[in-house]
Amino acid sequence: MSTPTPTPQDQGGGATVCRRLVGRTAVVTGAGSGIGLATVRRLASEGAHVVCADIDETTGRAAAEEAGGLFARVDVTEPEQVEALFEAAYDTYGSVDVAFNNAGISPPDDDSILDTGLDAWRRVQEVNLTSVYLCCKAAIPYMRRQGRGSIINTASFVARMGAATSQISYTASKGGVLALSRELGVQFAREGIRVNALCPGPVNTPLLRELFAKDPERAARRLVHIPLGRFAEATEIAAAVAFLASDDASFVNASDFLVDGGISGAYVTPL
Repeated sequence: MSTPTPTPQDQGGGATVCRRLVGRTAVVTGAGSGIGLATVRRLASEGAHVVCADIDETTGRAAAEEAGGLFARVDVTEPEQVEALFEAAYDTYGSVDVAFNNAGISPPDDDSILDTGLDAWRRVQEVNLTSVYLCCKAAIPYMRRQGRGSIINTASFVARMGAATSQISYTASKGGVLALSRELGVQFAREGIRVNALCPGPVNTPLLRELFAKDPERAARRLVHIPLGRFAEATEIAAAVAFLASDDASFVNASDFLVDGGISGAYVTPL
């Protein structure tokens, strides 16, 4: 493969975007907003064919149209729909090179274990963890036939740390994503498939804003622990996804790839 040629395109933060993914096919779940949408834009700018999967047809279709890609309305908890998603990606573009398994929820009824009901627990586990299992299960056979592929599963910094302001099912689901990613990365490494868990810190997305608008005190408690003194922007997380998807990350595998502003490394934060 030839050396990527930098382009003058700017994707936020003053960073020049390279063309590292030309001709590759990337499937993104939760593509219609937040980290997913920012990643669709970033991967498309790097030359990828992007398949935008979302349960929301309006936002998902808009993302696909912006990226010049393919839209698929998918409930990521339904095995048949997930299988059809990756089949459509392959049938349309001839490969499945990148799977960014990103869809997730963080509902308000997921709270302390003392207050979270079993239905809420199960719903979060299905969307956040079972969906990743289903997407990996569907993507890996295509990648095995190709002899290469990169899977990036969205976990979280809370998979590494405990929080007194708990979202018990969300935290447990992200811990499961981390363990699943590690095991798959080890199992399929010698077949050319890399699997990594992306662990963002709090990101300035609609999901986070909605959660914290209902509880500003919780937001303030979390912000004070970030050494950089701010939440991440979705474009910053998208840049990490693009790196993990590319050959620049060819020796990054089975990792918990932290993009957390230093939270997990901090004992105390600056005044």
